[in-house]
Amino acid sequence: MMDQRYLQPATFIDSDSPLIHAFARDSLTAGDTALEQAVDLYYRVRDGIRYSPYIDYSDPEMHRASSVLANGYGFCGSKASLLAACGRALGIPSRVGYGDVKNHMNSPRLREINNGDVMRWHAFTEFYLEGHWVKATPAFNLELCTRFRVKPLEFNGREDSIFHPYDTDQRRHMEYLEMRGSFADVPLDEIIATYRIYSPKLLGNNSTGDFAAEAEIV
Repeated sequence: MMDQRYLQPATFIDSDSPLIHAFARDSLTAGDTALEQAVDLYYRVRDGIRYSPYIDYSDPEMHRASSVLANGYGFCGSKASLLAACGRALGIPSRVGYGDVKNHMNSPRLREINNGDVMRWHAFTEFYLEGHWVKATPAFNLELCTRFRVKPLEFNGREDSIFHPYDTDQRRHMEYLEMRGSFADVPLDEIIATYRIYSPKLLGNNSTGDFAAEAEIV
């Protein structure tokens, strides 16, 4: 039996927000099945919400789906929350999953703020479609991928969509180190506790700067 938490609103995956409902329903273009709806949602969030890692990760609103939608930008975790909230708004069982990755193509500024290339609590969305859970990673919008020359992640609803190990020039890109598990809502206390140890500068106001412009110096 499906865990009802994956269908109900939560603190950060606030799928009962009117903003979320309107956005989710406006995203429907391809068809009526849950799989088709999930694919539509994925591309709407991937490209409609700009990726930016320069935020204050200790601010709860940076993790809340409706706030991310209102802002029009977010990082991997907040975009995953938004995608999960949209899925639940349409009745698709949805949750967020996390893993630690090593970004071999970090910009110098992000590397300094993060205290290295290991990005802890990297997030993705998981949808329950056609009898199994499938991963969808809406983090990098298409424009950003083009600037950094990394392969955009596609999603068909049947196969996991996770970061590519190499970019378009066959340089090392993302390396998955370990998975932290799947959650019905953002485990913010755990995330912040980890950042305090490994990446304390993330827990502050880093909102200035244009991450896309840093593609020229990677």
